[in-house]
Amino acid sequence: MKVVSSKRTPLYESHSRAGADFTDFGGWEMPVSFDSIQEEHRAVRDDVGLFDVSHMGQIAVDGGEAQTLLQQLTPSDIRSLDPGEALYSCFLQADGIILDDIVVYDHPEASEYVVVPNAGHDEELDDQLREYADGWDLDVSLENRTTETGMIAVQGPEAVDRVAEAADKRIEELDPFTVTETSLGDVECLVARTGYTGEDGVEILFSGSDAEEIDRLFDDVQRCGLGARDTLRLEAGLLLSGQDFDPEGEPHDPFEAGIGFVVDFDDGDFVGRSALEQVRDDGVDERIVGLRLEERAIARHGYDMLSDGAPIGRVTSGTMSPTLGIPIALGYVDAEYADPGTEIAVSVRNRSVDATVVDTPFLESCGE
Repeated sequence: MKVVSSKRTPLYESHSRAGADFTDFGGWEMPVSFDSIQEEHRAVRDDVGLFDVSHMGQIAVDGGEAQTLLQQLTPSDIRSLDPGEALYSCFLQADGIILDDIVVYDHPEASEYVVVPNAGHDEELDDQLREYADGWDLDVSLENRTTETGMIAVQGPEAVDRVAEAADKRIEELDPFTVTETSLGDVECLVARTGYTGEDGVEILFSGSDAEEIDRLFDDVQRCGLGARDTLRLEAGLLLSGQDFDPEGEPHDPFEAGIGFVVDFDDGDFVGRSALEQVRDDGVDERIVGLRLEERAIARHGYDMLSDGAPIGRVTSGTMSPTLGIPIALGYVDAEYADPGTEIAVSVRNRSVDATVVDTPFLESCGE
């Protein structure tokens, strides 16, 4: 299949030599798989795997009022961060709808913050940061470093120990959602105890010019593509931007999307606050839920959820869980059907398949 993409990561040539199958993702030519999705998935659950996530954005926010800008553009308490800490949050529209979910790193050694949005969103969020910084006349310096930097995720129960072998700092002492500056071999990096798989691990940010050295350091680690990344994150109940929420195709606020924990009403104004206060007071009409299908059928994006044959919602993500061996899905249902244990159905290729609403992560609610 011919891939038409405008961007390639610093590790692209290495992926190509390793026999990757590529696809377009957010305007980037990214590996879907190297061996098989199942093998790559098992490597991360049982041992260690490496993902190229250089397609994620990297936007540096610096200046005397950088904290003020991020505090007003996210619903989270950015002021609570100390250098070397990170938090998960999102950017919102004025109506409270999620534009994108992000991770914000308070750089451990520099005065800046590093904002990491999803693939294809860096220019949009960079534009928004600049627009509000100018409109509010804030002392802020912005730099979109996405195309000049690389980022890998090393994930799995053995991931931290494997990366620690190459590090000059004791990264095994990092707490979740903390970040340190360290050398890996001869490469200066930021190493964060974060990830998107439901396993322990780190994400490593580095200059794109150092990609060859990073590749050499981890050439014995199983490479993993977007296919395994999707099955892993779905088992962990983690949302995918552009699929489980999207301001155009699947518009939702944080409470509907199950990430209301990022909203902090105690620390001043932020874009979308009034809309979210209304949702907090009135409640949501629909909520995202986890689903366990009771037959071997895949609930795919856009499939209807049913009660007594009538539509009550739609699937946003679904797969056959490699770890659990059962079909699982995420989707939005009318709030009255959102309680765990509720029995509904999913329309799969014109037939009704029984399903049960379950808690996420699926690894906990559906595991032994």
